[in-house]
Amino acid sequence: MSGRLVRGIAFASAAIFVAVAATADAALPGIVLDPAQRLASLRPIDGGAGYFSRFAHSLPTDQGYFPVALWFESLVDDEGVSADRSAGINTYLELTDDSQPERAAQAGSFAIPSTPASPAAGYLLGDEIDMWAGPGTGTWTGNFPGDGDICAPADATCGLSVLAARRRLFPQGAASFANFGKGVLFWESDADASRFVASADVVSADAYWFTDPDICVASQGGSLVGGDRALSDPGECRRAANYGWVVDRMRSLAQPHGSKPVWAFIELGHPFDDGSTISPDQVRAAVWESLIHGARGIVYFNHSFGGACPTQHLLRDPCSADLRAAVTALNHQIADLAPVLNAPFVDHGASTDGKVDITVKDYQGKLYLFAAATGPGAHDVTFTVPCWSGGAVTVLGEGRTLQGAAHTFTDHFASATAVHLYRLDTPNVCRL
Repeated sequence: MSGRLVRGIAFASAAIFVAVAATADAALPGIVLDPAQRLASLRPIDGGAGYFSRFAHSLPTDQGYFPVALWFESLVDDEGVSADRSAGINTYLELTDDSQPERAAQAGSFAIPSTPASPAAGYLLGDEIDMWAGPGTGTWTGNFPGDGDICAPADATCGLSVLAARRRLFPQGAASFANFGKGVLFWESDADASRFVASADVVSADAYWFTDPDICVASQGGSLVGGDRALSDPGECRRAANYGWVVDRMRSLAQPHGSKPVWAFIELGHPFDDGSTISPDQVRAAVWESLIHGARGIVYFNHSFGGACPTQHLLRDPCSADLRAAVTALNHQIADLAPVLNAPFVDHGASTDGKVDITVKDYQGKLYLFAAATGPGAHDVTFTVPCWSGGAVTVLGEGRTLQGAAHTFTDHFASATAVHLYRLDTPNVCRL
């Protein structure tokens, strides 16, 4: 989206847009909107604000809740759960076998295990089934990786059968979750990948652009640019904007488009023996790129298999104190902005002349603009916001204010991981 009007995904159904043009003159008698203002339109978050109300005993639908989850964590004592809660974690996606899911509820959080449990806010059907069972509907043997043949015959693919069988294990009416991997993102056809995405009520996919030693090769990250070339330039592969691409890819596979939430996976620490360690500023940039592109939840991969702090509990372990502090601040900012994140997007809400990805939100009559750098180097960026006449711009979490005029304001982006979040403090003139 760099340098272009913020827009809806090109395939988005017209039914989910609320066009300003049809009602603008009635809402603002005597005021004629210019073409750029008439173009602005509201788009609800994927699945709609009340999505989880359709499921039994699932996640909240109030505006103040935004899922920030840990992957495969243990719930075995009050100390660990309390540490997670203070770090801004409110959800658990997958639990260790010795976990006690009720501890999440006691702390005001939500558990999504992969085995029947009470209480549960839904159930995980599987992790990366697209990679270890393939896209077919062959017979599943019941085996998991390392247990023997997955499908029968052994050369068949049966990932869709695995997902269907897993879903039958859980109560009818419960929300289902599934995380996918490089099959759905890079290797499967769009048709096969869409069938995987259709198999669960909430979907995600993990691609660790900052730390995976293999992701830049032609058969993986090369999907970003097409053709058969690897992403040899670190600025093309090792960048936060690619986490936004993952969200776009998953959203593009949901049918109907915009019909279900997509969550984003972000790694912490050093998840590969021969990979890299993600830095706190890279974590923040990856999270905000995901949110800018429409992610409805964040999941942290909380395990580190190399580097300076090997641990299964990165946000609890003392050796990752600096990372914990940064992620805690990020999570609390997400919690503060949960009502905004759950509010509609303003498509065609802004444009920019810089190397940034942007999105605009409309909440309580004010516009919020979130921006994340997409390229290296320090540079100034000018934003044009047709539905805002000018005035004060609060830079959230930074203790500073900008002044804009005639629908524009300018700010400085110091690095490839720079993120700035803006509240435009005068009401939007389009009355969205």
